[in-house]
Amino acid sequence: MMRAVPLILILTLCLGCKSSTDSIEVHFSPRGGATDAIVDRLDNARRSIQVQAYSFTSTPIAKALVDAHRRGVEIQVILDSSQRTAKYSSATFLNNQGVPVWIDDAHAIAHNKIIIIDGATLVTGSMNFTKAGEESNAENILIIDDRPQLIEAYQGNFEEHLRHSERYHRS
Repeated sequence: MMRAVPLILILTLCLGCKSSTDSIEVHFSPRGGATDAIVDRLDNARRSIQVQAYSFTSTPIAKALVDAHRRGVEIQVILDSSQRTAKYSSATFLNNQGVPVWIDDAHAIAHNKIIIIDGATLVTGSMNFTKAGEESNAENILIIDDRPQLIEAYQGNFEEHLRHSERYHRS
């Protein structure tokens, strides 16, 4: 038997919906505004941004991270080992701009796609931080605010991966 879905849940999960009381925002691609939503959140970061990504070639997201770094926001980026040699990875760009980048090669694939902003906002979902993720693929992101226990769990996982990752150095 199918359970009824409360109207508030449907309204909360609507495409790109957002109000002053919402704590979850969702975007679907292609062309669902995910990259713009991520950049907007990065532009408003004040203290810290932590990123884990499998594939990361998005110019707008990389530039927003560099801008945040220049504003004094503490940035940490962990990428999959494939990004060490990828032709168009943001690893080298970020590293050359002084943004600390680590490579997680302790796993067959480091497939996490998360951003933690100021310890209060979590961005996660299936979307790789790439142009194709925004423009061509069927992907999704969730932006979750003010869920301390959830964010704490992701924060702990991020720190666990950071401990076994190697600092990226390449020019």
